[in-house]
Amino acid sequence: MPQYAKSFLEGLYRTLYTIRLFEERCIKLYRKGLIRGYFHPYLGEEAIATGVCAALSDEDYITSTHRGHGHCIARGGELKKMVAELLGRRTGYCGGRGGSMHIADVEAGNLGANGVVGAGIPIGVGAALGAKIRGQARVAVTFASDGASNNGVFAESLNLAAAWDLPFVLVIENNQYAVSTPIEEATRESDLYRRGEGYGVESHQVDGNDVLAVYECARRAAEAARSGRGPILIEAKTYRHMGHHVNDPGDYMPRETLEYYRSHDPVAIGRGYLLERGGAPEAEVAQIERSVEKAMDEAVEFAVSSPEPSVDEFVREVTAP
Repeated sequence: MPQYAKSFLEGLYRTLYTIRLFEERCIKLYRKGLIRGYFHPYLGEEAIATGVCAALSDEDYITSTHRGHGHCIARGGELKKMVAELLGRRTGYCGGRGGSMHIADVEAGNLGANGVVGAGIPIGVGAALGAKIRGQARVAVTFASDGASNNGVFAESLNLAAAWDLPFVLVIENNQYAVSTPIEEATRESDLYRRGEGYGVESHQVDGNDVLAVYECARRAAEAARSGRGPILIEAKTYRHMGHHVNDPGDYMPRETLEYYRSHDPVAIGRGYLLERGGAPEAEVAQIERSVEKAMDEAVEFAVSSPEPSVDEFVREVTAP
């Protein structure tokens, strides 16, 4: 594996730890009744968003999923606006209208999370097509779930991207369950990267819990797509740390499998890289964690004290002029 600057490893770990802490704190806010609707934690999958987004330029695009908080954070999302959006406050990214599953930050190239499984794929292909038509050196990356790979839009979008050689990277976050259905019961071929090969798409499988492995795979994919050799498909194999959403106990998940993946924790792996390969002392790593915790405290305080959208605003938004 190549050498990495200490500052780069610090950035990776800061992102990993921020995603982990964000999800843990927001689960508590949900339990207090401050977050309405569904909440799908990204716990256990942090290395995928972190590694992929670290490989992108500021001009690139991403599209996200219903489990998208980590993608937004890794793409540079502001914690205050994110927590405010989850709490349905006026100061959130979408004015409190989107909530947990529909955060977008277009200025940062995040074209939005999507509550419809697989629906971000054609949006990402459209962004890639737009970049190609305009002659821009931009790549569009779509994060999609293993469940999305069985939707028709997956095949249609990937085939179109391949036929037109679009600068598109499709990242399948294979956490091995579509809600509660294990991947082995949903498809005969559970190595989902092989789906791309059928369309003549360069396809790779990577350990989705190893942030540096994800980064290297995504870096090569982005370079290939940017140089006109796209699209590229990446299957990142991982395992979520709990059920499909916060009210799902996940009893269908085998205990031994869950414990294995928890012992192969992406945040701990990233911390280890910073300590061992980056040469950072424990005190320095602890300082990073404290700074993230402070930022999260401030984000929660900001969101809780922010106003909700007014009824008048709602009426103006849904009423035709």
